[in-house]
Amino acid sequence: MKVTGKRLYLYVLALLLLCSSAQAALEAQIDRHQVALGDTLRLVISATGNEDLGRIELSELEQDFSILQRSNNSSISIINGRRSQTRQLILDLSAKRVGTLQIPALSSGSARTNAISVEVSEPPELPGGDQAVVFEAEVDRESVYVQGQVLLTLRIQQSINLDSRSVTELKLDNAFVKELEQQSFQRNVNGRPWLVHEIRYAIFPEQSGTLEIPAQTFSAREALPQRSMFNRAQGRLVRRNSEALRIDVLPRPEDFPAQATWLPAKDLKIIERWSSPPEQLSAGESTTRSIQLVAEGLQGAQLPPVLFPSTAGLKYYPDQPEIMESELSTGLVGQRQDSAALVPTAAGNYHIPEIRIPWWDTEAGILREAVLAGRDISVSAAEGLSESSADGPDSLQVADPTVAIKTVAGGSAPASNQLLFWQALAISSSIGWLATLLWLWRSSKTKRVSPAQSLTRSASPANESSSYKKVLAACAANQAEKTRQALLLWAQHLYPQGPAPASLEEFAAHCGDHDFSNEIDRLNRQLYASDNSQWQGQDLATCVTALRKKIRGKSTAPAEQLSLYPSSGV
Repeated sequence: MKVTGKRLYLYVLALLLLCSSAQAALEAQIDRHQVALGDTLRLVISATGNEDLGRIELSELEQDFSILQRSNNSSISIINGRRSQTRQLILDLSAKRVGTLQIPALSSGSARTNAISVEVSEPPELPGGDQAVVFEAEVDRESVYVQGQVLLTLRIQQSINLDSRSVTELKLDNAFVKELEQQSFQRNVNGRPWLVHEIRYAIFPEQSGTLEIPAQTFSAREALPQRSMFNRAQGRLVRRNSEALRIDVLPRPEDFPAQATWLPAKDLKIIERWSSPPEQLSAGESTTRSIQLVAEGLQGAQLPPVLFPSTAGLKYYPDQPEIMESELSTGLVGQRQDSAALVPTAAGNYHIPEIRIPWWDTEAGILREAVLAGRDISVSAAEGLSESSADGPDSLQVADPTVAIKTVAGGSAPASNQLLFWQALAISSSIGWLATLLWLWRSSKTKRVSPAQSLTRSASPANESSSYKKVLAACAANQAEKTRQALLLWAQHLYPQGPAPASLEEFAAHCGDHDFSNEIDRLNRQLYASDNSQWQGQDLATCVTALRKKIRGKSTAPAEQLSLYPSSGV
C-alpha cells in the first residue's frame, strides 16, 4: 500500500495523540489520613494531561464528605528543555460520620484517581469556659524498637487570634530528631470554630531503655483590634505547657540476623532498574544496574549499601549512592539507590545471584526479608575492533563496545540525529575499507615481500611509536576516555600477527604485569563512575613506559616470537 504524505501525517498525529493519552494521569492526595469529626481535610487532584478537572463527577464523594471550599491551581516547569504543566483541583472536605471512610476513585474521561481511606474519630473534648488556647503533646506509640521511628505531635488549638506564637526547641538525649512538615486546619466542636496547628517530629531513639520527652512550652500574645495606625494594643500573654512523655524503647530482637544491618520499619521494598535490557548485552558492552531500597519509618542514612555479588565473567564498576528521604502522613520514607556499570568480559551464559535484605516489621513484630530474585542472562560475542585513519587522539574510533559504550536512552541529542550520524560514519568507513582492500590487492600484484618483511611493515616502528605517544599524551592530560582508546590502538601495533586484545582487561592479562593490571582496573573504575574528572594518569604512564621497555627488549627475537601472548611453555 502506498503511503501518501497526507496519510503519513495522519498516522503520526494519531500516534502522538495515543502517546499523550497513555501518559495522561490523575493523582489524588490528602494531607492527613486520620481526622476527627468536624476537622477539615484537604484533597488535591493533580492532572498532567488534557483532563478536564472541571468535569470530574463528585456526587459519590459527597455521600461521606461535605465540600467546604473549592479552588484551582496551575504550575509550569521546564526541565532539560521539556515543558510540562500540572493542574490541580483543591477541595477542603469535612467528614459526615465517624468510621473508616473512602474517598472514591474520581474520573475525568479515561483517567481515574486512586481511592484513599480516611479514619474518622469522635470529636475531641476541648475545655469550655473562657479557655481559648489548648496546647498538648502526643506520640503515635508508647513503645518503639531502638532506631525505629516514633512520631511526636505538638498541637496548638485556638479559638482566638494570636500573634508572636513560639514553641520551645525540642532537645533529646540519645535520640535523633527530624522535624517534619507542619500542618494547619480548622476544627468545629459544638458549633465553636477552632484553628489547629500541628508541629510534628520523627524521633529515632539510639539506645534501648526509657526515652523521656520533656514538657514543651507554647507562648503567644492575644491579637487585639488595632486602634489606630500609630497605636497598636498589646494583648495578654498566653503561655501553655504540655505534659512530659515517656516511651519504652525495645532492644534489637535476638532472632534478628547478627551480621545484618538492623532495619526496624513499617515496610521495606527492593526495586531493580536497568539502563538497557541485560538480555541484549554483548561482551565488553556496559549497562547500568540500579537497586533501590525504599523503607517506610526509616531515614535514608539507615539503609545499608547493596553489594553487587561477584560473578566470574561479569565486572561491576559502582557509582556513588543516592540517599534521600520523603515524607508521608505516617512519617519518613528513606530511600537509597546503589548503581553500578555491569560489563561482561566474555560471551556466555551468566547467573546474577539473588539479593536478600532482612528487616524487622515493627507493626507485626516479626522478621521479614526483601528479596530480589536472581536472573540468567546470555551475553553475545563482541564485534571486532577498528581503527580510524585519523592521527590525533580526538579522532580515534574503536568499534569494540568496551571502548565505545552505548549511549543510554534519554541523552541530550535527538535519537534521529544520532542515527543519521552513525549511518554516515558506517558508510564512510565501508568506503575507506574498500579502498584499502583495493590498494592492497594491487600492491600484491606488483611486488611480493617475504613474511618477515610483511611483519615489519604491519608493525612499523613509526606506527607503534605514534600510538605510544598518544597514550602518554592522554595520561598527561588526565583524560580517562582518550587514554582507553589510545591503549587499545597501541595494543594493535604491539600485536600485529594475531587478533588484537578486545578489551583493556584482556590486554592487561596477556601483558602479565601486576602494576599495569592494577592501573587498568583503576582506570575502568573511573570510566564507569559518574564523575571521572579526578582521574590522574601519571601512574599509568609510568607503567606503560616500563612495559614498553620490557617488550622492546624482546625485539631481537625471531619473528614468530614477537607476541604479547606468552607461549604455553613459559
